[in-house]
Amino acid sequence: MGAASSRLEKALGEQFPEGERYFGLENFGNTCYCNSVLQALYFCVPFRDQLLEYYASNKNTGDGEENMLTCLADLFSQISNQKKKTGVIAPKRFIQRLKKQNEIFRSYMHQDAHEFLNFLLNELVDILEKEHNAERESLQNISLQKNSNGPINGQPNGSHKELAATWVHKCFQGILTNETRCLRCETVTDRDETFFDLSLDIEQNSSITSCLKNFSSTETLNAEDKFFCDKCCRHSLAHRRSSVATLIMATFSSMKALQKKVDVLLIPCD
Repeated sequence: MGAASSRLEKALGEQFPEGERYFGLENFGNTCYCNSVLQALYFCVPFRDQLLEYYASNKNTGDGEENMLTCLADLFSQISNQKKKTGVIAPKRFIQRLKKQNEIFRSYMHQDAHEFLNFLLNELVDILEKEHNAERESLQNISLQKNSNGPINGQPNGSHKELAATWVHKCFQGILTNETRCLRCETVTDRDETFFDLSLDIEQNSSITSCLKNFSSTETLNAEDKFFCDKCCRHSLAHRRSSVATLIMATFSSMKALQKKVDVLLIPCD
């Protein structure tokens, strides 16, 4: 692998991005699904920057409990601080925590990368939200100690502000609009939903933009899939399409950049 890394660095030459690190992740029997997702997340620059910032702010708090977020932040910090530009790192601490956290990933069977990505992002969100709540409660307790009559911010007792979106939301969350048009009365029904990821059909030699266009193509609901129209009060033929109403452009730009780099990423599977 050392020789391969040297060839990679020589092949890229002056095109090697300044400050970038191309490191493969050691496979522990069946962890290709995990390594692939971690590689993609590392090369999503907005996510990486936020995670490294989190690591820098929390690395000196030794009393904190180890979790998926701290293990991932530690792994990204190890990669970004390597002196060499290419090489291999064993994400042992992260894998151990993953198997401890979720029994689905404890076996030696191959797992689904998409399922792992959903689990990881939701786990990170839960951790960040719990930390946010703990910090808010701590500040409220300090306020109560300073003012025995209640919180100094003037909020009624028992009231809570809506939880702010985490940086994971800011990196990945978008809004998907599902539009259904009844072909009998032309009534259009819209429904919005938030998402962290989209399942796209990837064709050979295609771009992310073209995949998104295909994702938004119109399909006809007929036969057993006819749409029940509230205005017609019956099942009718309909056209349905899903479109991305809101997408984090910084993340989308990173996805496009990753697509250009994917042929040089080191992801050992043996």
